[in-house]
Amino acid sequence: MKRSGGFTKGIKRRWLVNNLSVIAALVIFIFLLGSFALENYYTASVRSSLQNRAQASARLINQYMSDSYDDFYYYTYNLVNDFSDKDKLELQIIDRNGRVMFSSTGLSAGFVPTADDVADAINTSSISVFDGEDKLTGEHIMAVTAPIYNGNSLFVGGVRYVTGMKLLDAQVMRMDIWLAVGALAVLGMVLILNQFFIRSIVNPMLQINDLAKRIAKGQYGARLDVAFDDELGELCDTINDMSSEIGRMEKVKNDFISSVSHELRTPLTAIGGWAETIESDLSDTKTAKAGLDIIKKETRRLSQMVEELLDFSRIESGALKLQTELFDLRGELYDAVFTYTEMLRQQGLEIKYSEQNEPLMVVGDRNRLKQVFLNIIDNAGKYGADGDSVDISIARDGANAVVKITDHGMGIPENELPFVKEKFFKGSARGRGAGIGLAVCNEIIALHEGSLDISSVYGEGTEITITIPAEPGESVNAI
Repeated sequence: MKRSGGFTKGIKRRWLVNNLSVIAALVIFIFLLGSFALENYYTASVRSSLQNRAQASARLINQYMSDSYDDFYYYTYNLVNDFSDKDKLELQIIDRNGRVMFSSTGLSAGFVPTADDVADAINTSSISVFDGEDKLTGEHIMAVTAPIYNGNSLFVGGVRYVTGMKLLDAQVMRMDIWLAVGALAVLGMVLILNQFFIRSIVNPMLQINDLAKRIAKGQYGARLDVAFDDELGELCDTINDMSSEIGRMEKVKNDFISSVSHELRTPLTAIGGWAETIESDLSDTKTAKAGLDIIKKETRRLSQMVEELLDFSRIESGALKLQTELFDLRGELYDAVFTYTEMLRQQGLEIKYSEQNEPLMVVGDRNRLKQVFLNIIDNAGKYGADGDSVDISIARDGANAVVKITDHGMGIPENELPFVKEKFFKGSARGRGAGIGLAVCNEIIALHEGSLDISSVYGEGTEITITIPAEPGESVNAI
């Protein structure tokens, strides 16, 4: 058996793996997506700004210069010298061979840029962008080159803007750090909330586990305090019901053991006592005969109890088998009635018996069904002794054979009625018996695909209705 600590760690570990890992993956994905979006946004803003300036400068140069290359030379020279954003950008003028003519940073003329944007602009005759590492300085730069044409649409050079991305990269890094901090904060918050959630699950589970251990140790009937109105609350209610039911069944079992012990002791005492009496004076034949009659009676009683216990054991193990045949059910019921008529008469009870005239054929085990009838009539004699009669009838009702046995005794208390067919249950009854006869009868009828129903009004009597499928025949509603 695992310790509570292991039980707790197991639930926490599974929760963290199955839940937090998914949340962590989602947070990481959102972080990466946010970082990419931020970097792309700032980079796109710089690229758009450089492209707009390069295109505007190229249009301006095309507008004010003539077809003379000297005009291009002097105009671009002045444009570079008058460039006001030297602290932010570098403005370069590229000649028709792709070399730097002028630079706002004072870069020597004739220098060939290592970035690809110049060559791409010359080859494609369109604006070109480079975003990457400068091969000379190792610095991350962005460069945009826009081609320039004279009035005859001849390529004469290009205007190029270059900016370092160091500040932008630092800004993106700061944003990434804040995003990472936010992601960690979310994960931390989720972890804290999950700890509260896990405790709300684990603590009741620990209580349930503790209750299960107590029940396993014999503390039947122990209960949990239900503090939740959800699935856990339903589980606690189920555990409480189970514990109460186990406690009730344990009490019933103990009562059964006590009852069986008493029921066995009484006939054994009578048998032993009369055996000693007969042995002490073998010459007294009258006393010996009376004693032998009692011994035979108590022996039959013991035999009946043992048979009930054996039947119960067979039913519990699924070993009870029926020896089925086609027969008239009226005959077995009448035999049972005949068996008890004299005994009940001596108790002051009259049997009122009625049956239909036509045969009532069923397929079943005649001996087992007769056992059921004997047991129920015997109960009617025991618990209906303060009445005046026991009413017994048999008739067809549709497709079924229906037997009704009614006594007019004290009946069964309403709170005990749902349990009377359960094994070992005797309730407030103080009559003889071990409390399994009716349970065995119910199982035998169930094996015949029938039903045994009990209705009772406390203080007026009890009626037991046995319903068994009958073979097809004339339908007589005589009940």
